[in-house]
Amino acid sequence: MAKNKILIVDDELDMRIFMSVLFETNGFEPTVANNGKDGLHHARKLHPDLIILDVMMPEEGGALMYKGLKEDADLKRIPVIMLSGVKKEVFLHYLKMLNSGGKGNLPKPDAYFEKPPEPDLLLNEAQNILASAP
Repeated sequence: MAKNKILIVDDELDMRIFMSVLFETNGFEPTVANNGKDGLHHARKLHPDLIILDVMMPEEGGALMYKGLKEDADLKRIPVIMLSGVKKEVFLHYLKMLNSGGKGNLPKPDAYFEKPPEPDLLLNEAQNILASAP
């Protein structure tokens, strides 16, 4: 049985290691990137089954990567779990502001966790999202 590919995009080394180990020890195939630009490159190259994306990162952050994913015809169907120290309400307000510009309608992420995530909850959410994916 093929392992689900998960792309983990986070600028914090500790978080990349934590999530990579969590998912690898639970039967997934993780790939990591440390910023949105590299994350988008990996997404185009790998077409992962799921992306876990930090919102706040230097350079091209997670919000811009999320926008890039959802505006790309080949990538927009990949489920995304947002992970951040930023409260969910703040991110959703930012998303609403982006959508008010009239250029499309970015959907809400499939799930949102504030850091630090509870490992079992994050893993269960990822499994549920992948189980319900077409």
